[in-house]
Amino acid sequence: MKAILVREFGAAGVMRLEDVPSPSPGPGQVLVGVKAVGVNPVDTYIRSGTYAIKPSLPYTPGADIGGIVEATGVGVTRVTKGDRVYANGTAEGHGGYSEATLCDESQVHLLPDRISFAQGAAVGVPYGTAWRALFLKAKARPGETVLVHGASGGVGIAATQMARAGGLRVIGTAGSDRGLALVREQGAHEVLNHNDADYMSRIMALTAGRGVDVILEMLANINLDRDLEVLALHGRVMIVGNRGRVEIDPRKLMGKDGTVLGMTMFNATAEERRAIHAALGAGLANGTLNPVVGREFPLAQAVDAHGAVMEAGAFGKIVLVPPGA
Repeated sequence: MKAILVREFGAAGVMRLEDVPSPSPGPGQVLVGVKAVGVNPVDTYIRSGTYAIKPSLPYTPGADIGGIVEATGVGVTRVTKGDRVYANGTAEGHGGYSEATLCDESQVHLLPDRISFAQGAAVGVPYGTAWRALFLKAKARPGETVLVHGASGGVGIAATQMARAGGLRVIGTAGSDRGLALVREQGAHEVLNHNDADYMSRIMALTAGRGVDVILEMLANINLDRDLEVLALHGRVMIVGNRGRVEIDPRKLMGKDGTVLGMTMFNATAEERRAIHAALGAGLANGTLNPVVGREFPLAQAVDAHGAVMEAGAFGKIVLVPPGA
């Protein structure tokens, strides 16, 4: 079968489409025929060798999969051959940038018929990150106001949809007319262009001078100090993305009894993951969660997809489609 292999860490060009043996499921494992696989910024960090997690070489990237169960190992009871599924993670030594991959049973979840495979590939990291950040870490509550930076990207769309469904008032930002329209379509009550020099100053007016209770921060190195200026009393900044160092004035935080939190999905416990995917499964089934796919690339164009996922002006999720999917 075809799969992307990374034999050395480095720029996107280290990824190569190669022929590899087809895997077989062992006890507790599921063989998933990959119909689409999500491309996440963290995939590029790991591939470059600069991330804290470094898989053994060679490796196949990709953790977010939409596909069909092709076979199951001994002891698997939650899914059967032919089931439509999405996966968030793969078994050790395997990856989703391939025609088929192995997952542990706990990583595989049923995909409702109303959700396409490409949308299924947009669920795992973006929707899991948004849910954990908003509800498990920041403990957002109905009636509160949340500011979602970069609300037109994968995590931002997820956060906007679930916050709106959860009874929060949503202020979302984007950087293009197309992105702004998308954020509004996803349920944001207010939409701001983060390329406007004064967009942060408008937040206080939108909240009658109170500020926002929760900020979902995708680019802390750019926004964090300004975030502290628009926090409400006891507000929380939840950092899920960062690309460099930042200087802040802690007095802005002290005066509001505010909190700055950071997270990565790699630290989620098994209990948290069960709770997250139970909630996501319900939202996908009842229509409150609807992943948006912005671009699809053939698997052979993984290098181009890694470039696209790091470009400004995010619009939905980028996915790779294996041959014949």
